[in-house]
Amino acid sequence: MKNSRTALSLIAVLALAGCGAVNSPGADKTPVESDDKSPLAEYMGEGFSSGGAGGMMRVTRAGGGGESSEEQLAKQRKMEDSIAACMKTAGFEYVAVPPESNEKSKFNDAFNLPPDKFAEQYGYGISTIDWAKPDGEETDPNAKIRKALSPNAQKAYDKALNGELATSGGMVQAVPADGKRPAAKDMGCRGKAGEEVFGSGEDRMADFSKFDSLFKDLEALRKRVDSDQRVVDATSAWTDCMADAGHAGFQKIDDARNQVSSKLDELTGAKKNQPQKGGPSVVIGAPSLDKVDAAKLAELRKFEIELAKADQGCKATTYDAKYKEASTEHEKEFVAQHKTELEQYRDTMAER
Repeated sequence: MKNSRTALSLIAVLALAGCGAVNSPGADKTPVESDDKSPLAEYMGEGFSSGGAGGMMRVTRAGGGGESSEEQLAKQRKMEDSIAACMKTAGFEYVAVPPESNEKSKFNDAFNLPPDKFAEQYGYGISTIDWAKPDGEETDPNAKIRKALSPNAQKAYDKALNGELATSGGMVQAVPADGKRPAAKDMGCRGKAGEEVFGSGEDRMADFSKFDSLFKDLEALRKRVDSDQRVVDATSAWTDCMADAGHAGFQKIDDARNQVSSKLDELTGAKKNQPQKGGPSVVIGAPSLDKVDAAKLAELRKFEIELAKADQGCKATTYDAKYKEASTEHEKEFVAQHKTELEQYRDTMAER
């Protein structure tokens, strides 16, 4: 199941990220950069990135974005059948959709663009793409079933399918800052089916907990790369380049992207929903842009694209090569020192 695999990848990202907020579901996606793979990609997944143009360390499921195996497809079919049976018991119609019929994400073409072309069209993909709009709604039989219901019946349908998430505004709370997991929530038919097929969330978390030490070492690796003198000098050169392009004041490589995220938060009111002290350390959501002031959103999108184009251009000329040189060197050392743990992580993820 796509959502289950995404959730597993998400846990790995959270473990690396520690505290902080990821402002959109697109934050862990970047346009295609090059064919040069990270030395860690073999173990952490094809989509692994330790920074560079993406500006953050990400981990994806080992095996990356390749085709699903027959075993994985069988699990997805079983889950769809389970959802349909559960929804029937709840009094609703749900059509089990074979995984083979799922269309590629409408965002695939965008994220297959080279970085410069992506920046020209979408900036960072923060305010320029409405992540709240579902994929494949036109061909999804269940979207059509839901659409035919009355507003009240739609709410009941959503509650039966997604449980408490149906009324949470699409927000997903991750690991609390104090490390204590929240009480179990009603995850609806989709959540029940996921547990039946893929195991409980507690079991999946337990699978990841044994790699806590590895994730801590990966975070230390990120810090070593960032403090490498080659990267420090490249960051300074990037800062100067951005200033020359009319965007002064950025000192850290993520500052430009983060500024766009903050501006979008202000427009959507997302800052009002930030976790309080002791609350969840990470909140991920996709606030709809439909209710955002159209003129202000258009202004932000123009600003985002202009800033991203300058950012991408400056990274390409002053930063990326030096970062790649430093990160590759440090990652090779890391692989040599952590080969056994990395192989265990890769093998565990391959079973998911």
